[in-house]
Amino acid sequence: MTYGEFLKKAQTEAVKRNLEESAAILLLEEVSGFSSAELYSKMNQPLPEELEKEFFEKYRRYLFFNEPIQYIIGKCCFYGYDFIVTPAVLIPRFETEELVEQILYRYDRYFKGQDVDVCDVATGSGCIGISLNLEEPHMHVVATDISEEALAVAQKNNQKLQAQVTFLQGDMLQPLQHRKFDIFVSNPPYIPEEEEIMPIVKDNEPSIALFGGKDGMKFYRIILENVHCLLKEKAILCFEHAYDKKEQMIQLAHEYFPESRVEVLKDLAGKDRMTFIYVGDFYE
Repeated sequence: MTYGEFLKKAQTEAVKRNLEESAAILLLEEVSGFSSAELYSKMNQPLPEELEKEFFEKYRRYLFFNEPIQYIIGKCCFYGYDFIVTPAVLIPRFETEELVEQILYRYDRYFKGQDVDVCDVATGSGCIGISLNLEEPHMHVVATDISEEALAVAQKNNQKLQAQVTFLQGDMLQPLQHRKFDIFVSNPPYIPEEEEIMPIVKDNEPSIALFGGKDGMKFYRIILENVHCLLKEKAILCFEHAYDKKEQMIQLAHEYFPESRVEVLKDLAGKDRMTFIYVGDFYE
């Protein structure tokens, strides 16, 4: 059986079970040690038996035991970087890459190469804060999380990717006292407690990183009510949120920052996914 025939068979098995066929590609790259381009070039070559055996030992965990492929291979690509992921952290999503991109764009527009202090609250794997620091070394990033296990993973990513992020353990804003930031970013837990979610997510990813109170807005309220003392005179607040929370985010922003400009951005799927609040003297 060639690499191509084997991959097609594995993808068919995933589709039969309403699973992502892309998992087969990720796992085959992992067990073979090939990049995407290298794997593509070998599609007509025979697959070694030992690779087939190793692949199915891991793939069956995905097919039959509801285990995310990212946890099986121990990593997830985010913004071009391979991040270590374990069941202690949320698996980074593509939508969050768009948040990073939008923050970098606004840094270029409003801070123009200046050194800035950035905070990433509820950092999880560290994917947001580390990516920002790697893409823009003028961003001096502090990242927090309540979970010591999550911060251990984030620290490993920081070392592995040679970033310079400082990590602090504590509940939301608590560990940030006496600090001031130019850019404040958070992708906090935002799924309502009673909302039904896919079993592969509910059964594997940490609930502490998923659920945001009865309406999913708990942590946005906590942040916006208490964040004023952490902001410099000119600062940007950047949030990812559920696609159906645009009006609630605007209402909260106007309640706690009535003099500030509020901007809601759509993701590539056309859904309202990000809210930015501009505090101080920003031109439009």
